[in-house]
Amino acid sequence: MRLAVCGAMSESFPRLYARTRRFTLGVPRQFTIVGDRVLFLRSRSGTDAVTCLWELSVPDGVERLLVDPVSAGVAEEDLPAEERARRERAREAAGGVVAYAVDDEGRRIVFALSGGLYLWEADQVRRLETPGAVIDPRLSPDGERVAYVTGGVLRVQEVGSGADIAVAAEEGVTFGLAEFAAAEELSRMRGYWWSPDGQALLVARVDEAPVERWHIADPANPDREPATVAYPAAGTANADVQLFVYRLDGTRVPVPYEAEYLVTTVWDGHGLALVTLDRAQRTMRLLSVDPENGATTVVREDVDPAWLDVVPGIPGRLGDGTLVWVADEDGGRRLVVGDRAVTPPSLQVRAVLDVDGDTVLFQASGDPTEIMLWTYRDGTLSPVTTEAGVYTGRRKGGVTVVAAQTLDTEGTAVRVIRPDGSTVAIAGVAERPTLDLRVSLVRAGDRQLSTAVLLPSWHVEGAGKLPVLMDPYGGPHAQRVIAASRSFLEPQWWAEQGFAVIVTDGRGTPGRGPAFEREIRHDFTVTLDDQVDALLSLPHPDLDLTRVAIRGWSFGGYLAALAVLRRPDVFHAAVAGAPVTDWRLYDTCYTERYLGHPDEGHYERSSLLADAEKLERPLMIIHGLADDNVVAAHTLRLSSALLAAGRPHTVLPLSGVTHMTPQEVVAENLLLLQLEFLKKALGGL
Repeated sequence: MRLAVCGAMSESFPRLYARTRRFTLGVPRQFTIVGDRVLFLRSRSGTDAVTCLWELSVPDGVERLLVDPVSAGVAEEDLPAEERARRERAREAAGGVVAYAVDDEGRRIVFALSGGLYLWEADQVRRLETPGAVIDPRLSPDGERVAYVTGGVLRVQEVGSGADIAVAAEEGVTFGLAEFAAAEELSRMRGYWWSPDGQALLVARVDEAPVERWHIADPANPDREPATVAYPAAGTANADVQLFVYRLDGTRVPVPYEAEYLVTTVWDGHGLALVTLDRAQRTMRLLSVDPENGATTVVREDVDPAWLDVVPGIPGRLGDGTLVWVADEDGGRRLVVGDRAVTPPSLQVRAVLDVDGDTVLFQASGDPTEIMLWTYRDGTLSPVTTEAGVYTGRRKGGVTVVAAQTLDTEGTAVRVIRPDGSTVAIAGVAERPTLDLRVSLVRAGDRQLSTAVLLPSWHVEGAGKLPVLMDPYGGPHAQRVIAASRSFLEPQWWAEQGFAVIVTDGRGTPGRGPAFEREIRHDFTVTLDDQVDALLSLPHPDLDLTRVAIRGWSFGGYLAALAVLRRPDVFHAAVAGAPVTDWRLYDTCYTERYLGHPDEGHYERSSLLADAEKLERPLMIIHGLADDNVVAAHTLRLSSALLAAGRPHTVLPLSGVTHMTPQEVVAENLLLLQLEFLKKALGGL
């Protein structure tokens, strides 16, 4: 499939890719439907990293700017450490208004800018005075109060009077923030929730005293103190998380629960509910809570002998309070309404996006490369989208927002569907890549693995063989081969340099059902077998299998290093970015889900360190020294083991860089340095 995309030729793709944050700037996102308005975030252009808050009027389709951080006098950001950590967990690369909260009627909107608390009301923006830098402000449902976290203390301010009180405070612990495991692995980015009447809050008390302290130094600036982080490595203690209902009259009620992880909570007109997971992540419970005394009742318990995945958007409730859930039944991940599965096992539910009265809007996949939108209402399933692609959306009051990506169109197209079925678009202003996309989606190998093959736009099939670059993520929890053009922009750039690029989603990746995901249980190395299987099964005559390289980041970095260590007969060079090399150094929630507790003995098989003496191919390892997710110790330990074994290799340390590489020059040069390394390793292109 071919997609011609054009853009300004004065700027190289690597520079534009970095400057546009991978072409995400200028894309509308974070939609909130309030009455006949849709609120959303978008920067002013595809190269402007300052995000603004906008509004679309649904009846007439008129769009207007509500908040511009520059006009508000906050052009430069000075973020508190907790906000930097939150953005790292959320993979937020932009600045400005990157999160906001609104009351039920949409009269007031709050957001944080550079640690300050700001309120939008009646087309005016004003700063609210606070005793410290603000994290995660949220309005009460009636809009009369705003809660926020500062210095680990949860405070509430009355919007009208400015009266500001500390609701939850205790020395040595934090209130109202998500701990590392919840934010990084469970997608819970918050730690407090308002009651529907605005008179109480459910608050998480997080005590990190049991968690091991790791120290992340800045070797380029030896005068600086190392950053101390509480990192829950596999097999060690997690943070102690407790829940309390705090009423504004000063009373506090504990909400006890017996589980390692708090997944999420819901507090609406039907009551207060929690979702919890045990440490092994094999038992998930839905608990109803009496906020008056903290008593809990088990509403539902799901058990799996391997693990249970966290599905976004559940629990939900229909207008009459009927439970909306997602469960693994009959080989599929199915939408459950009440006590009945309402989707077939062949349709893999990805997320519940909204419950609007009696209508459930959800994402699901028939083909794993497609993520489509569906609704369920009164026993009827209806497709919202029909063209192959990747979609997300929101729904409220009969208004539906649909954000679409396909292989045949560039970028993200957003439309609002009115209750009468008519539509209006929300414009995107993202930059256009300077590439001709030439990608084919195929099934490869015995397991029919989803695979993308990208060739140079200038290549004539049959005219000569091309060196191969495998470019996987390859592990659980993420998917690369999807029917969306933006997913293949960087692989296409690599193809333009003279490679045939292959991207394969192996066992463990989502979209094909629970059994496929669970095939990696206790052994990450099967992901390498899948990459080899896909490569060797492709019938394309222009692939030069005597020159095969592999590159990847995070799990993909692990997979790239694993490839040259264990299959040098197939892979001739590798670039491993931020690789996990010893799974004992990665976090509890992710690692124990798939490999179990370290005491169970499944870690050595998936470790890279014992294989150091096997290296016989060129290997470049890249790591950000400020990475607090996959810490630089992973790379340093592998490098030490390679050195001890007398195996030459290249290490590229990135000073001040975290697990993301948002810095424009760093991101650009990383691509160019990898290219030069692989050219040399494969004997030229």
